[in-house]
Amino acid sequence: MYSFIWRHLPGNVWIKALLSIVLVLAVVYVLFQYVFPWAEPLLPFNDVTVDNQ
Repeated sequence: MYSFIWRHLPGNVWIKALLSIVLVLAVVYVLFQYVFPWAEPLLPFNDVTVDNQ
């Protein structure tokens, strides 16, 4: 998969590296802004039960 992306990016090695960093940052941004907030209520991390004895 990574080699497929690398082959299809335009430019030389430095431009491909810069575009790869921009793509990774864009994916991280979309995950933190849209995907994780949408999925957070569906995850069981807040369903904690502690009994006092």
